[in-house]
Amino acid sequence: MVNPVQQYSGLSTQSLETVYRVNMGGPKVTANNDTLSRTWLSDQKFILNPSVTKKVVYGKAIKYKNGGATPLTAPDIVYGTATELAASNTSNALFNMTWQFDVDAGFSYLIRFHFCDIVSKALNQLYFNAYVGGFFAQHDLDLSEQSMNQLATAIYVDVVLSSNDASSKLSISIGPSTLNNAFPDGILNGLEVMKMGSGSGSAFTVGSSGAKKNLVVITGSVLGVIGLLVIILVLVLLCRRKKTDDKTHSKTWMPFSINGLTSLSTGSRTSYGTTLTSGLNGSFGYRFAFNVLQEATNNFDENWVIGVGGFGKVYKGVLRDDTKVAVKRGNPKSQQGLNEFRTEIELLSRLRHRHLVSLIGYCDERNEMILVYEYMENGTVKSHLYGSDNPSLNWKQRLEICIGAARGLHYLHTGSAKAIIHRDVKSANILLDENFLAKVADFGLSKTGPELDQTHVSTAVKGSFGYLDPEYFRRQQLTEKSDVYSFGVVMLEVLCARPVIDPTLPREMVNLAEWGMKWQKRGELHQIVDQRLSSTIRPDSLRKFGETVEKCLADYGVERPSMGDVLWNLEYVLQLQDADSSTVSDVNSMNRIVDLSSQVQHVGALESISVTMAEAGASHEPDHDLSDVSMSRVFSQLIKAEGR
Repeated sequence: MVNPVQQYSGLSTQSLETVYRVNMGGPKVTANNDTLSRTWLSDQKFILNPSVTKKVVYGKAIKYKNGGATPLTAPDIVYGTATELAASNTSNALFNMTWQFDVDAGFSYLIRFHFCDIVSKALNQLYFNAYVGGFFAQHDLDLSEQSMNQLATAIYVDVVLSSNDASSKLSISIGPSTLNNAFPDGILNGLEVMKMGSGSGSAFTVGSSGAKKNLVVITGSVLGVIGLLVIILVLVLLCRRKKTDDKTHSKTWMPFSINGLTSLSTGSRTSYGTTLTSGLNGSFGYRFAFNVLQEATNNFDENWVIGVGGFGKVYKGVLRDDTKVAVKRGNPKSQQGLNEFRTEIELLSRLRHRHLVSLIGYCDERNEMILVYEYMENGTVKSHLYGSDNPSLNWKQRLEICIGAARGLHYLHTGSAKAIIHRDVKSANILLDENFLAKVADFGLSKTGPELDQTHVSTAVKGSFGYLDPEYFRRQQLTEKSDVYSFGVVMLEVLCARPVIDPTLPREMVNLAEWGMKWQKRGELHQIVDQRLSSTIRPDSLRKFGETVEKCLADYGVERPSMGDVLWNLEYVLQLQDADSSTVSDVNSMNRIVDLSSQVQHVGALESISVTMAEAGASHEPDHDLSDVSMSRVFSQLIKAEGR
């Protein structure tokens, strides 16, 4: 991402020649209507697929943020019109709108995108991708975030296309995001294409008189022939090198840039690879060579795949010293990319805890995004609940797994100066080692919590539906309590051993959280317990477990306990289960334990403190306009083709 504050390190040595200025969705802008006397062409003659686009005209004033775009960057009429994806209200998201421009091959180009969200009715609704020459230029671009959470605010994004990748046809595309919760839409307000040359400007100078002109022509012809021969030689060498690479390495994709302008180049050693290495080496763990990981995974053999996630596939690997590892390789078509890659490296490199999966190293060679973790022998918690042939877990094992995961999340929330919010807590992201010790995994969506003087972080909604905090979904306000809600869903999943969303079931049973809470509030949670556990859970253990789940799933974060409180309550649930194992009652008998051992009394005192803390915040009055929004209604929106 490029913003006006960041600078491309080589831009000061380049001269720029404007090739195109284009007003998207609007008429031609003449020099008389531009403060700087520029001419902006209409985009109609450049667009390849006008049938999937529509024009948008905004009749109100355009806003400008401090330090960003100004009325001199582009005139109001450019930011006040746009070309938008016309089919954005349909379920067909497999389309882009594309413009094509004739340019001179062999030059680098600075492309400036002009954006202004004049189509959204609310913040954080518009996410889309931008492409230059078939490469990702912007992935899941959120205009609300870039414009400081203001609609109709002008911004611009600069991208450099390397001369190695520039052909005589320059294509610019806007396409819908692949985020689960993103509405298939996209816009572009304006575009500038500038050819880059050397600082002397010799690429653009022209002779001024007869003798000098002849000299320039002759010299230029000789130099042109020499230059052509050099180019042919370089192309031959590159082709040979590419063939060698294709034989020895698996296919990769375009690199991502870390700082400054996004530089699109196929050479990882001179763009993405070097930049990323300079930021990570020496402080973020071991950097694996790509061929080492190829060898460890039997050249990324599909038979060695042990999981598939939003980032990509996870392979079992064996290093040369026989150490087993899990190798997560980024997928270029995934919803997640460089930001998640960096987030996970930076987070796990400074966090160490018994209940967090350890990062061993990473690989960014040849444009790859690969993460290497400790190998978790028993896979995910989810795989031991349903959908596989793995052995079932008994109630005590399930409680210990919940306790371990709660400890990991509690450490995330409290173990550093600023809380870290996981944002994707689910049974598939809780892994089990050879001793069934639970460890929280997959920190690609994690986000730093609010400052001390703030109550929340305003951010786009990300996570897995079914586990998603409804308050976070409605307000885009993230707190640690969002993880608490997701963990409450995991607890229900552990108890019932069924998917959190199952569209094949009757409507009232589709959403596990809502269905489970109906039984809990009736005092009949035992009716939906996993049948494999029905005769082994002590009634008081189940009762306390259900109460804890109910508090985690409160509609408003202020009414939910902290992860520390959840941890105490789960340890109490385990104490209740172990209180008198010789007299285990059937789960349908809801008789309560009257007298507990002295060690349980101590935990009970701690529990009463937790309950008091939770009840102290229960006076929160929800906004009336949100109080009637249920997750069923949210789900009905998301499963419709036209919903977000």
